[in-house]
Amino acid sequence: MPYIIGEKIMLREYRLEDLVPIRAWVNDPEVVESLSDIFLYPQTLESTESYLRMMMEPRPDCRGFIIADAQTQLYIGQINLDAIDWKNRVGRIGIVIGSPERFGRGYGTEAMRLLVRFAFEQMGLNRLELDVYDFNERALRCYRSCGFREEGRLRQKLFKNGHYVDIIPMGLLRSEWLEHQAASEG
Repeated sequence: MPYIIGEKIMLREYRLEDLVPIRAWVNDPEVVESLSDIFLYPQTLESTESYLRMMMEPRPDCRGFIIADAQTQLYIGQINLDAIDWKNRVGRIGIVIGSPERFGRGYGTEAMRLLVRFAFEQMGLNRLELDVYDFNERALRCYRSCGFREEGRLRQKLFKNGHYVDIIPMGLLRSEWLEHQAASEG
């Protein structure tokens, strides 16, 4: 698969050398705070290696990408399109920027826009979806700016840091994305 090139970043394949930067964040509380409960406990080297090898293998229900610097191809984070339902043309997005020093610099927004375009134009999907925790304001701003809409609220679904938080399901339809694109251009 060819690289997906943006202004600051590119989306590229997973590589064995990505193990080192992935290991740098999988046990970092500041990075994993907004991720799934998979990261509730420390991640072993073996589990990280297993995940990386799995992402390097082609699977019909998943397309995974490393978010890399456009010039150096060095790891910034990752964005995956999981649970692809080819019959109904739906995919679920997960994203992580792998170091707090890179938060808030637009890498996630650019990666999301590149993946959304790829999913709708190249893969022919009709719907993209994701979940976000209510306290993750940075992610909510990113997803809204990319055209995602809130589709409800799972109240007090998650117990995090001593209290309950809501999970907000968000979705984006191809038709909405096309409208969003037209409004942005004109």
